[in-house]
This record gives sequence, C-alpha cells and structure tokens, in this order.
Amino acid sequence: MTARFAIAALTPGHDRAGFACGVEPLDRYFREQASQDMRRRVAACYVAVEIATGRIAGYYTLAAGGIPLVEVPASLAKRLPRYSAVPVARLGRLAVHLDYRGQKLGAALLWDAMTRAIRSEVAVFALVVDAKDDHAAAFYRHHGFVAFGSLPHQWVLPLTHRMFGEPGF
Repeated sequence: MTARFAIAALTPGHDRAGFACGVEPLDRYFREQASQDMRRRVAACYVAVEIATGRIAGYYTLAAGGIPLVEVPASLAKRLPRYSAVPVARLGRLAVHLDYRGQKLGAALLWDAMTRAIRSEVAVFALVVDAKDDHAAAFYRHHGFVAFGSLPHQWVLPLTHRMFGEPGF
C-alpha cells in the first residue's frame, strides 16, 4: 500500500493560504504565525501533505518545555528523579483540514509528533498538550493521554521507545 500523505517540516514552499480546519485561531496561527515561530526557534511546525495534490491536509507544532514535578500524576512521578521540573515536548497545536476529516490523519499527526519527540537528541519524558476544548480533550484521552496539573484540559503522555504500532494513512 502506498502512503497517501507525507509529513515533513513546514517550508516557505508550502501553500498555507487555503488551509481551513474550522477553528479560526488554529487557521490564523498556521497562515500568519507558524513560520515566524519557526524562525525564532520557539516552535517547529510539521505538515501532512497529500502526495497526489500537494495540498496541506493537516499540521502540528512541537516545542520544548517543562512541567513542575508536583503536577505530574503520582503514578508517573514515582519513576522520575526528584527534580523540580520534568522536561517535556509540548504539542502546541494540531489541526486537520476540513476536507480530510474522518481519515485518521489527526492520529497519524499525533503519532509523528510522538516519534519525533522520542527520536530527539534532547531528552523529554512526555508529550504534553493543552486541549483547546472538550472535543480535543476526548481525542487526546482516546490516544492514551492522562489529565494532569491544576488547569483544566492539560494532558500528558509518557514517551517510551516501545510505543504501540504505527497507524496507517
């Protein structure tokens, strides 16, 4: 089976103008801010491009971060050294174009983010996300994230080198 999408870092050659996921802040960020964040090295942005058409079907951003150890769920914290903060990869945004919904592309983007975080030469314990709403929270919960911290919709997924099998496109 041939892959339908290729996931790679956002470049100036990618056409972002027509991207529409239905959530205006995510659309606006992608069109107007993503490349600036990359230049400033505050976030990396990756896009899923439909191979046949060259259209951007989805994107996500990753950045380095830390979370206070006291906010890590006790079941996870017991395996960690007693530092004040735990290094994490922060999934800042994840969006799928309206035309590509229902094709498990969000799961594939999430898998790619986890894989990049695990393979990074910068050590991180987990992937962390602040879900934008209840729908997003349900997506992350479905993919194994657990709630943490004092704020609503904060989710964490410990990363290991033995993660489950890759999703198909």
